[in-house]
Amino acid sequence: MRRRRALWFWVFVGPFALGLALFTYVPLLWSVALSFFDARNTVTPTHFTGLDNYTAMLGDHAFLDSLRTFLVFTAFIVPVTYGCSLSLALMVNRVRRARAFFRSVFFLPAACSYVVAALVWKMSVFSGVRFGLANTVLGWFGADPVAWLASPDPPWYWLVIVTVRLWLQAGFYMILFLAGLQRIDPVLYEAAAVDGARPGLTVLLHITLPQLRATSVAVVLLLVVNAFQAFDEFYNLLSDARGYPPYARPPLVYLYYTALGQGQNLGLGSAGAVILALVVAVVTVGQARWLRLGRTDGDG
Repeated sequence: MRRRRALWFWVFVGPFALGLALFTYVPLLWSVALSFFDARNTVTPTHFTGLDNYTAMLGDHAFLDSLRTFLVFTAFIVPVTYGCSLSLALMVNRVRRARAFFRSVFFLPAACSYVVAALVWKMSVFSGVRFGLANTVLGWFGADPVAWLASPDPPWYWLVIVTVRLWLQAGFYMILFLAGLQRIDPVLYEAAAVDGARPGLTVLLHITLPQLRATSVAVVLLLVVNAFQAFDEFYNLLSDARGYPPYARPPLVYLYYTALGQGQNLGLGSAGAVILALVVAVVTVGQARWLRLGRTDGDG
């Protein structure tokens, strides 16, 4: 009987485990190996360079600028998405009728492709011509059309990038907050009302947010990690027939042009990917420890 169970386990799990190993773990390990070689226009290098690729990446101002771009993007998108998704969850949670309808409506953008959403934002909503939706609204108030993505001064492109990411992600994190809100014991709100606590900001700060602490920590961690992985919206919004502009290059866009651009320096790109992965790991672990993820109130 145990053998039959083990056999059926591998029948169902084996193909997925094999695909995961072939298309995820093997490329990751091979990328780490490439980072120690001079791999130009080849994935089977022979010239070992040691840590030269890592030294070159850490001394590359363009790569360091891409990390600063990530910090700016994170400073925008994390608090804005957190606040909007929490607000949506609080509003939907208070709805007594058609709650499932509103939950589905707000969650629906999460199923949309980042590429499609970026192209819609670029060509319809924030088009640089006067026929774009944003410029049409500005025209109603007598304002001139704005080239949203064409110039870094002023940096209007941040508004476009943040809004498309917000539209795509807010519904997903709203679902997480809704799950957390539904786990809060209603007795806490009843006790607060008996003690004279006024509903609104006081209850939110002293009951709702403390009870949502675990959910909030998970949401913040996911938002930071997803910000590191930003690529589709940046690339599809800012690139054109002339290529990608020299500003607003997140790490993955920079590594894409390093590894697959004109030079195709796969060794240098792999070293940058390893450095980025280490930065993500350090930031995530540090943030988890700072936010005391996984600890109870009685832990030291």
